[in-house]
Amino acid sequence: MNLLNTLVDKGLRRESPTREEALAVLATSDDDLLDVVAAAGKVRRHWFGRRVKLNYLVNLKSGLCPEDCSYCSQRLGSKADILKYTWLKPDQASEAAAAGLAGGAKRVCLVASGRGPSDRDVDRVSDTIKAIKEQNEGVEVCACLGLLSDGQAERLREAGADAYNHNLNTSEATYGGITTTHTYADRVDTVHKAHAAGLSACSGLIAGMGESDEDLVDVVFSLRELDPDSVPVNFLIPFEGTPLAKEWNLTPQRCLRILAMVRFVCPDVEVRIAGGREVHLRTMQPLALHLANSIFLGDYLTSEGQAGKADLEMIADAGFEVESADQVTLPEHRAAAGGACGSHDGAGCGSHEGSGCGSHEEPGCGSHQGGGVCGSAEAPAAEAPAPESAPVAAPAAGNEPRTDLVAVRRRGAGTDLAPNA
Repeated sequence: MNLLNTLVDKGLRRESPTREEALAVLATSDDDLLDVVAAAGKVRRHWFGRRVKLNYLVNLKSGLCPEDCSYCSQRLGSKADILKYTWLKPDQASEAAAAGLAGGAKRVCLVASGRGPSDRDVDRVSDTIKAIKEQNEGVEVCACLGLLSDGQAERLREAGADAYNHNLNTSEATYGGITTTHTYADRVDTVHKAHAAGLSACSGLIAGMGESDEDLVDVVFSLRELDPDSVPVNFLIPFEGTPLAKEWNLTPQRCLRILAMVRFVCPDVEVRIAGGREVHLRTMQPLALHLANSIFLGDYLTSEGQAGKADLEMIADAGFEVESADQVTLPEHRAAAGGACGSHDGAGCGSHEGSGCGSHEEPGCGSHQGGGVCGSAEAPAAEAPAPESAPVAAPAAGNEPRTDLVAVRRRGAGTDLAPNA
């Protein structure tokens, strides 16, 4: 397919595909799926070799969130039977992190439910970061605490945080239908705050909430403009007791196409397979390693994941290797730039005249009137079908809900049982 050859050439040059090309990837048939995976795999191997970065989640505070995000089992009004507990003490969180690090993880992600941290919460998390860093030399720590107020990102950086995660989740056009207690612009602003404080920005999406292909492409192009160092791709886990409990829109094949599209749009960025891979990719998880270079090890925030030992066996059996603590994840040109916004030569957020990183007047960085993208080529798509031919996400024939694969986490952080790592 000429389309795939074009996308590989662009990926090796760090050049953005057009929106039509990205939509065409999502519209490819199952018959062409392995060709799509092979093409995106060339881009992945060029920038990241066969290394797989392992990350480990620690849920510092579970449930009881005042926000109404429809996808979340911790949301206001959720009836999901999840673990609920207040802040873990620094030694408890450090003990939980140690299990993941012993399993091969090089990054610990500290997550807390809520709209955003108070200054006292930042103090708590800062103490936890210091405890983890003191006991584990070379570990990376990413915080995910919700919307940040002025000065909080700087305080986390001073405490030793390496990164901050705040996902866009879905397109700006559809965001109001998913969450009403905060805005898409609020999320963009927090990513800017992390960038400005010198933290490595981590921001991604959730697929499978009933969005169209156009919505998926919109959010991924917006992420490219925000220029995070890592892009987690979550696949909706339809928890009973949440508004999206009946949204079973994903097949393994569609998940692979989504990951391939993300890789083509963000060729030199850490693409991480996050929540829901076990539920939706299932036995095709190893193929996804040809597209993403990062995964979470073991369990997630409120749901069980694949056993850590099985993750390691899957990586080895697929011919990949676990990235070691002394290996640099990002390609040299991004690492040398410190993961800073604008690290793409001639592309990326920061190349807009008069609207560099941190500037988001009106709709903000991440808006792209006319469908333009920072660094995108003007060349027409090669053999790309018209955008209207891209299907809207919908339950595929024979894609029955796999509620049996949705298991609430009952071990690890917040419990007396050993974690799954």
